[in-house]
Amino acid sequence: MTRIGRVSFEALLASSPVILGEGAVIERLRRSSEIQLDEHVVNSALIYQDAGRSALENICRQYLDIGWHHNLPMLLSTPTWRAGKDRIAAAGLAGCDLNGDNFRFLAELRDSYGDYSKKVAICGLMSCRGDAYKPEEAMTADAAASFHCWQAEALAKAGVDFLLAATLPALSEAIGLARAQAATGLAYMISFVARPEGTLLDGTPLTEAIAAIDAEIDPRPVAYLINCTHASIFRSALLHTRNSSNLVRERVIGLLANTAPLSPEELDASLELVEENPELFGRSVSALHTELGMKVLGGCCGTDNRHIGCLARNLSDERVPEHVL
Repeated sequence: MTRIGRVSFEALLASSPVILGEGAVIERLRRSSEIQLDEHVVNSALIYQDAGRSALENICRQYLDIGWHHNLPMLLSTPTWRAGKDRIAAAGLAGCDLNGDNFRFLAELRDSYGDYSKKVAICGLMSCRGDAYKPEEAMTADAAASFHCWQAEALAKAGVDFLLAATLPALSEAIGLARAQAATGLAYMISFVARPEGTLLDGTPLTEAIAAIDAEIDPRPVAYLINCTHASIFRSALLHTRNSSNLVRERVIGLLANTAPLSPEELDASLELVEENPELFGRSVSALHTELGMKVLGGCCGTDNRHIGCLARNLSDERVPEHVL
């Protein structure tokens, strides 16, 4: 197998009308009775277990197969959402290169797709230190920059194509994360959770959050995403007359959508998975490309290969063999 070098996410973004995002990973693993997620690093340690590595590979290959069959450029995230230094130590894995090993695991899968692998960008996934649905737990900007620099550097050293800080509920920690990512010299993106009135979960208007980060951080993010947000809520947030703006619609380039039109508080309290019909999901999320010019579209909570398959089909106007779905 020939190992490809870094894929330039900026070049892929500039040359592609649309980029397909993966669907849910952690949530799907959590539903499996055969898989035990770690209380500290969640799915990051699965690569060291035969059953866990196999389950993780199966999910990732389902998404890669869909992208390959539709010949759509694709965005994959390393299984490192909770792989900060403190959590790695608490899990008893301080001697492991958890971030690097997860990137190499994903890069090996990507490289097995031959020429198509050049259309697949792997981001080093990071997130806030606390609960992503509780903005009151957010770190200050200075504390976050200090805390998150270790993981950002570990992912950059491993060879990821770019960095993504996702599921961010508050501006303060987002600023710190952006500082840590910018310091690596890699391209990076910031992804918020949004409310329908066009704010972050901490109440900061999207237009103020993006303007603040763009003004303070050098280099600024390549772009912004929204994730863990339903397509209907995303549309409402971006079109809000007071808390959104032309800046928001220019700098936000995509959505990794969940399947429940619920608030984060309602989702957090829900005891059951709220699913959306895959065909409806595919149509509503793909419509954001034509209606609002979104270029990165994929899934988050509640999605699986059925949802991403329908989304890809709508984005490419091609049907794939039934076994891919």
